[in-house]
Amino acid sequence: MPVLPGAEPFRHEGGEAGVLLCHGFTGSPQSLRPWAEHLAGRGLSVSLPLLPGHGTRWEDMQLTGWQDWYAEVDRELRLLGERCEKVFVAGLSMGAALALRLAAKHGDAVGGIIAVNPANKVHGATAHALPVVRHFVPTTKGIVSDIAKEGVTELGYDRVPLHAAHSLRLFFRLVDGELPQVTQPLLLLHSPQDHVVPPADSERVLGRVSSTDVTEILLEHSYHVATLDHDAERIFEESFAFIDRLAPGAGKETSGAGQTRRQEGTATGG
Repeated sequence: MPVLPGAEPFRHEGGEAGVLLCHGFTGSPQSLRPWAEHLAGRGLSVSLPLLPGHGTRWEDMQLTGWQDWYAEVDRELRLLGERCEKVFVAGLSMGAALALRLAAKHGDAVGGIIAVNPANKVHGATAHALPVVRHFVPTTKGIVSDIAKEGVTELGYDRVPLHAAHSLRLFFRLVDGELPQVTQPLLLLHSPQDHVVPPADSERVLGRVSSTDVTEILLEHSYHVATLDHDAERIFEESFAFIDRLAPGAGKETSGAGQTRRQEGTATGG
């Protein structure tokens, strides 16, 4: 299926510090593109992939699971690591969970983590019924566009495929068990008013990681998709300051760098 306009992956060949950005469940790179472009504009190498099953139609997502989504960001991390001296991982919601698992699994290959409204659990009364219900009910109401700022929308699915939601639940359990393996510096930004992921998820992450260099910032004026909301600029500036502190001069591009690619093409579920 063709990728929805605006949901294309984004890559920028910048300096020797790289950042991998991971979007959320049923969302697309559109929700993180302003963040990616800001970091690219500061001279960083940036990768913002489109996760399998996303950015087309929800039926494609029914054919994918957490192994597919994680494999994509794992591959992108390795590619960034081949050309960058230091690589950081960042993400929104499920994307933050993907980033945390990359940090747990790759150790020193990850220089730091930036998590925005990290998801740690599938909440709601139906969560425990997912293993059975998914065989009878294909979807439920979508979770995109939880944004306080008027006139701003998130490009994502208006339905949540329950097979994928069941896989997501299993993934969150896996990541929760691996959080003590996370030792890298962590910048965690979260919204007290979040109608998708409760603040308890951020508290859980902060309480279980082994990182000693931890910064927590409250996004008082934003809802879940804070990267498109009132606090977006603060996220962008704080994340660059975090990277620049850990990799001084990170914003200096190497000779011949500075090429940006917005990829176009097709995506299929599976």
